[in-house]
Amino acid sequence: MTDPNKDEARERARAFARESLARGDALGWFDAYYREVGGDEAEIPWADMDGHPLLVDWLARHHIEGAKRRALVVGCGLGEDCEALSRAGFEVTGFDLSPTAIEWARKRFPESRTTYVAANLLDPPREWQRAFDFVFECYTLQAVPPEVRLEAVPHIADFLARNGELLVVTRARDPHEDVGQLPWPLMRSELMTFNALGLREVTFEDLPAVGNPPNRHFRALYRAI
Repeated sequence: MTDPNKDEARERARAFARESLARGDALGWFDAYYREVGGDEAEIPWADMDGHPLLVDWLARHHIEGAKRRALVVGCGLGEDCEALSRAGFEVTGFDLSPTAIEWARKRFPESRTTYVAANLLDPPREWQRAFDFVFECYTLQAVPPEVRLEAVPHIADFLARNGELLVVTRARDPHEDVGQLPWPLMRSELMTFNALGLREVTFEDLPAVGNPPNRHFRALYRAI
């Protein structure tokens, strides 16, 4: 059963994005939307107090211990995934293009050990290059147009230290399926760009029904070599 309030919030976010894209601004809607909703978490359809289920499940299933390992969360939003990784023992940095989201995350988790930073994935801090043992990308790539996605993927790969791991979670589609409306599901061929950038695919899962409402997802793990 879908949550009608979440559905309404999802439509409002899409409308915000469409207006921004129509102005030729593919990224400006993120911070504008966070500011527009004025601290009301119910208006953020991707927000929850726990990490993404496919991250939480993966951490538990593989008994991940993050002690003495640095993790980076791409497009961290309000911080749930960061806190899930922090509980697993990682030293976590979470970044988002939206300064409003970053301030909100800090207030949301006032006792957090996570370092929250406002930063642009397309122009990240130089000191993050090859600096992290684990990187988590969830839903950022599906929220930007293909031309931005192509520019973003190499930066994500470049965050990994040698033997570092990248876990990607995204909505999924096959080539013959309509891309639909934002968030735009990714094809497996798009994720294979990570292989072309020198990462090795360790596991790839095609999961038919995840979330509320249920949607097909990919969960893929890559390792820097």
